[in-house]
Amino acid sequence: MYYTRMMPDESASAPVYYNSLYKHGVDGKRRVQIPAKWRPAQPDIEFTLIVWPKSSHGTCLRVLPPEQMDKLMATLDAKSNDDPKKVTTLKRVIGSMSVQAALDKAGRICLPEEMAKAAGIKKAAVLVGLLDRFEIWNPKRFAEVQAEDQVMAAEAFTMME
Repeated sequence: MYYTRMMPDESASAPVYYNSLYKHGVDGKRRVQIPAKWRPAQPDIEFTLIVWPKSSHGTCLRVLPPEQMDKLMATLDAKSNDDPKKVTTLKRVIGSMSVQAALDKAGRICLPEEMAKAAGIKKAAVLVGLLDRFEIWNPKRFAEVQAEDQVMAAEAFTMME
């Protein structure tokens, strides 16, 4: 389930997919523009920004819309019987390394100072669509990830057959 964006006639809505790649400057207050197609129609929708240390090329910021945050919580809760200590640790780490962020009137989100520092984001950022969520990267780190992705893409696409 994806949140929806109201269509021009306001009687119908379309799902929001996070696709494409955008390069944006980051201003002195660490605000970065969110692509218009990625913005929720409802002003009270908040994204969850998580410092995501999973990449071998360094940390990025993973950005989850509310539905994806709900799925993450459900996934963590479903694992609680497997190893409660690991799940609690994971919840603690994700909880302490995440924030809720709303868009301002100009369609920007402000990256908290510690999060931007952890992800190496200073004057520029690359926003990368992951279809159901997106990531915000330091441009140099993302170039390394992108090169690695190109090598792995042929094998990864075999999953689609």
